[in-house]
Amino acid sequence: MAEFVLRRLLSAIPVLLLVTLIAASIMQLVPGDPAMVIAGSGASDAEVQQVRQALGLDRSFGVRLLEWYGGLLRGDLGQSLLLNRSVTTAIAERLPVTLALAGFALLLTIIIGVPAGIIAALKANTAIDQAVLMLALIGVSVPNFWLSLMLIVAFGVWLEVLPAGGYTPFADDPLGWVRCLILPGISLALLQIGLLARITRATMLEVLRQDYVRTARAKGLPIRMVVGQHALRNVLVPVVTVIGISFGLLLSGSVVIETVYSIPGLGRLLATAIFSRDYPVIQGGLLVTAAMLVLLNLAVDLLYAVIDPRIKHDGRS
Repeated sequence: MAEFVLRRLLSAIPVLLLVTLIAASIMQLVPGDPAMVIAGSGASDAEVQQVRQALGLDRSFGVRLLEWYGGLLRGDLGQSLLLNRSVTTAIAERLPVTLALAGFALLLTIIIGVPAGIIAALKANTAIDQAVLMLALIGVSVPNFWLSLMLIVAFGVWLEVLPAGGYTPFADDPLGWVRCLILPGISLALLQIGLLARITRATMLEVLRQDYVRTARAKGLPIRMVVGQHALRNVLVPVVTVIGISFGLLLSGSVVIETVYSIPGLGRLLATAIFSRDYPVIQGGLLVTAAMLVLLNLAVDLLYAVIDPRIKHDGRS
């Protein structure tokens, strides 16, 4: 097991470096100059050039990238061009907010999507099943940014029962923290709820057709016991896979949601950095996001062995 984890972590290093290389290369093709943003719209060409030299932007892309990789080896993600602070500090301030939002959305996804999929499978080809499938289809089809705007108008403007935007730290007001996460959490989770419900339903239907499940039901065992003790464990492996994928999508989807709801998380930080061409923040933010996805995939792989003891991770896995 330890060898498997170590091998996975080592194989992730070139992937993470490639992610930053691709991101940095793409940003070089996008029009814009952070020196002009810092100097201001009324600055002369000489002033812009002076700012560019002070930021080191007058050097070639290859030299700046190698310097960034050198700093990365020392644990330094560089200095933000616009925030007047280190990239590590900026990410450390914003990352907990994004994790809170993604975690809240994941909780909604699990507590709604899994039971809905199980109920739909147990009530296959009934009105309940069709209702769950319809809701899942709506969740997959509705763009989250449009849903966000509709929720803001309905609950933040008309009814005024939930905040239309902003973020309250948990330490300041736990209830306010929950209230400010409800609308963005729903907007972020709806797509994943639909996906998870459909996968859970399809997997549960397949398991319920197995001989051992039919035998258990023929013995007169309550359906709750049949599902809980016999069917659910075999459903969990694909469901956990989808949950892992969903959490990765929730992290990436936070860029749009945090921008719409004015939530000061990592997603909004990246969106602002992209618009202002803050290259160190973009590279550092994407590196941290990619690292979280790698660790998430590793955690899902390890969880397989907990769910199903037949799955083993050894040095040959």
